[in-house]
Amino acid sequence: MQRYMQRVAVLLATLCADIDPALTADTFLSLLELPPDKTMGDIALPCFRMAKAWRKAPPVIAADLASAMMQRIDGQDPAWTWVTEAVPAGPYVNMKLDQGLVLCDVLTSVASDDGVFTSERHLGQTVAIDLSSPNIAKPFGVGHLRSTVIGTALANLLESDGYRTIRINHLGDWGTQFGKIITAYRHFGDETRVRANPITELNALYVQFPVKAKEHPELEEEARAAFKRMEDGDPDDLALWRWAIEVSMAEFQRTYDLLGTHFDYNLGESFYNDKMEQVIEELREKSLLTLSEGAQVVLLEDEGLPPCLIRKSDGATLYPTRDLAAALYRANALHADELIYVVGGEQRLHFQQLFAVLAKMGYAFAAHCSHVAFGLMLLDGKKMSTRKGQIVRLQEVLEEAIARARAIIDEKNPRLPDPQGVAQAVGVGAVLFNDLKNNRMHDIEFSLDKALAFEGETGPYVQYTHARACSVLRKAGWLAPEADSGAASLTSTDSLQAINHFAAQAQPSGTERLAAPEWELAKTLSLFTQTRIRAIDERDPSLIAKLALDICQAFNHFYHDCPILTAEGELRDVRLALTDATRLTVRNALAFLNIKQPAEM
Repeated sequence: MQRYMQRVAVLLATLCADIDPALTADTFLSLLELPPDKTMGDIALPCFRMAKAWRKAPPVIAADLASAMMQRIDGQDPAWTWVTEAVPAGPYVNMKLDQGLVLCDVLTSVASDDGVFTSERHLGQTVAIDLSSPNIAKPFGVGHLRSTVIGTALANLLESDGYRTIRINHLGDWGTQFGKIITAYRHFGDETRVRANPITELNALYVQFPVKAKEHPELEEEARAAFKRMEDGDPDDLALWRWAIEVSMAEFQRTYDLLGTHFDYNLGESFYNDKMEQVIEELREKSLLTLSEGAQVVLLEDEGLPPCLIRKSDGATLYPTRDLAAALYRANALHADELIYVVGGEQRLHFQQLFAVLAKMGYAFAAHCSHVAFGLMLLDGKKMSTRKGQIVRLQEVLEEAIARARAIIDEKNPRLPDPQGVAQAVGVGAVLFNDLKNNRMHDIEFSLDKALAFEGETGPYVQYTHARACSVLRKAGWLAPEADSGAASLTSTDSLQAINHFAAQAQPSGTERLAAPEWELAKTLSLFTQTRIRAIDERDPSLIAKLALDICQAFNHFYHDCPILTAEGELRDVRLALTDATRLTVRNALAFLNIKQPAEM
């Protein structure tokens, strides 16, 4: 719809040029909106903005503008071809668009991908995206799902805008927690049990440690000493640590394989151990370090932030030191122009300090660093905590989702080809969509039943709509039975000729040419271009998920109310083309969200 609003904005700016030259096309574009009641029209212009300059009441302005617009429409001014009606409604002017022209434009733009699914606004730019980042020796819980799926969807969207993306898994593989795990393992761990089920048992030891430490406070000091030995290169402790990384990565990979998530780099915090001294030396050379109670900090008073702690009084480095080293590595070694961190909102201050220190160091790329925050995944209203044993394993949730999907398939469609593959696509899709349909800043209360729901506003509903469109097209001969859902049909010469002929049949202004469900579907499809751009600019994939639901609802109304296969002549071709445009748009929406698109369900 944005492209039609742009056309109308240009027309309005030209119409008002003699009255108010300050009202540019961009000004009108910022004013135009969609009427809350679809029967009122397709585009609305509120006239409050002009009241002061024109010294008229908004309803009077609306009446005058509507009259001037209708003079051009009735006079068949070629520039006004896209608008068929302008009606004043109080302080608003409600406009109707030429349905045939819009329909033809929507169908051909989807078929040719005229900026609908791809664009080149950031061609030649590289962005490094920090996402997922689970902790070694701990289960991959649903709490890490948000960073993983939001980050992956965002990377997909950025690539559609011309970016080259570098996907980085910043693993939590260093820190005092490993000293605690090593100490717990050596005091009350069972090697046989740990090696048989490493992640579960290592996590259990981590959970037990604070309980045991209350009874034996000396364990805390022993854990600190164990981590210090790791830092100093103790071979036995490092061997246990490397083994924990190996078994953790094997388990993580099982989950990533189900999610369809991949990384260009798996770089843990330990990767930057030998890079932090250089950062500290650079801060010192640039006179940015200040001694505060024995610790070294960078003061950020001018930025309205508390000091950023770089090195503790005992000489230990911290997360900011490590993240500074990581940022410089991504910018200098990986040649990233922009850095994005998909990390929970509770880390907001940390990233504000990080970006402020980079700016003080004189790095221009600091202005192109952003923290894509998101809300918490809650369990019984509380944040999940590995330390307290409050965690739901993502792998188990995904496996349960797949099992439930397979049971439905076996009951309702036992002859479906590749039932296990479809069950995996549908089950995993349910979990991903349940997260991604929410605004990323909202907290989510984890519910297994909601995460695995297959009815209502869910991933399986969107997938089923895609499969339904594929089925219609196969029956019509527009998709070969053996073709996957990516086979294009909209670009056939015959169908395009029929669509163009249908659109070219002029009717009196204001006459509705399409059934309401056809028109609503065409208008909803037209929103995809601007929604994709908004999702990229606002770093919020939920906009794509929400529009996918709107498209599916519009298509299903169209499917039930407008016969497709039994329609005749050009009307049949137009309805098939609308079906195909829906298929292509929903397919791309799901692909952006990293959700598979079965052609049959």
